[in-house]
Amino acid sequence: MEENPDPIPARQGSVPAAASNTPDWVPEGMAGDPHFATRVMAGVAPEETSTEHRPPARRKLELADYEAGVLAGDIGILARAITLVESHRPDHEALAQDLLTRLLPHTGKSIRVGITGVPGAGKSTLIESLGCLLGDRGHRVAVLAVDPSSSVTGGSILGDKTRMQQLVRHPLAYIRPSPSGGSLGGVARKSRETMLLCEAAGFDVILVETVGVGQNEVTVRSMVDFFLLILIAGAGDELQGMKKGVIEIADLLAVNKADGDNLQRARLACNEYRRVLGFLQAATPGWKTRCTTCSALMPETLAELWETIVRFTENTRASGAFEARRRKQSIEWMHAMIEEELRHRFLRDERVRKLLPDIEQQVGEQRLPAAAAVRRVMDAFST
Repeated sequence: MEENPDPIPARQGSVPAAASNTPDWVPEGMAGDPHFATRVMAGVAPEETSTEHRPPARRKLELADYEAGVLAGDIGILARAITLVESHRPDHEALAQDLLTRLLPHTGKSIRVGITGVPGAGKSTLIESLGCLLGDRGHRVAVLAVDPSSSVTGGSILGDKTRMQQLVRHPLAYIRPSPSGGSLGGVARKSRETMLLCEAAGFDVILVETVGVGQNEVTVRSMVDFFLLILIAGAGDELQGMKKGVIEIADLLAVNKADGDNLQRARLACNEYRRVLGFLQAATPGWKTRCTTCSALMPETLAELWETIVRFTENTRASGAFEARRRKQSIEWMHAMIEEELRHRFLRDERVRKLLPDIEQQVGEQRLPAAAAVRRVMDAFST
């Protein structure tokens, strides 16, 4: 073969082509080039990559930066503020609480809607369609989508931004997926603080999509104004464990996927739920819980659903039940935080940490009753 008229010179320290076991498909003149792979595999950078075009490191934000950015509706700073609130680092927790204290006067102006239902009920699709409808009407919509955390790894998929393709691109919408962290209530531990940050940023509708985990789902009731339960027709026994605990605290039942061939089944299921509601006490004073049908494919049904939420808000504000519920929720939240802080201090206590492994072993080996073990550990903590 004729010698390449314009060979690429070997770089200093490179392996000569003859000694490199170069595959036959490598073009002549490229065999000695250690950067050949970067020309074939896009995205693989050579060793001498210049740092001139690297994005600058994010500037560390101070308390005033967070406050100004959130109040200005800066989505980037809002996202960082939510991450700050979700952090377990002591310095981050202190900064987050200072931020929330400053922002508190700017919160409380939204309608908070909790949306739950069994997996497969179509919650995410319905929320996306409802969010787009409200955004088109000029509402700023924040969706706090709580994904279940694995009981084995502790990880979450956090796939709601992938599922809500249209809503995530809407200029007046913001989606924040968060891991449930194993919360029995299906709500992330910091969801309440996240909700306050979104309100301070100007979002007037907060939709909290929660994990459908059955009767423990009722925790969402303690942080929203309106509680919507999404149901489906023909689910059979898989709904029985959920209906008993959740229907009693719902402000509206909506039988979803009421379209096409499923429309008649959805209407029959809705009538059945209405009969059930006739035997239950209203979840909110002055408001009669009702059942309706809806479909993410039929915008008019979602508009009717939203009108129900608006009427609920107007009625409960007029009666005083709206503000009374929010005051009660704030106090319950404080007590829940006290319990959580006590638990953390207890588990971080050096005396407890030294004693607990031995106590756990005795209980596990059936040598010590659980109640007696609790007394020993608490005595050590309180001395």
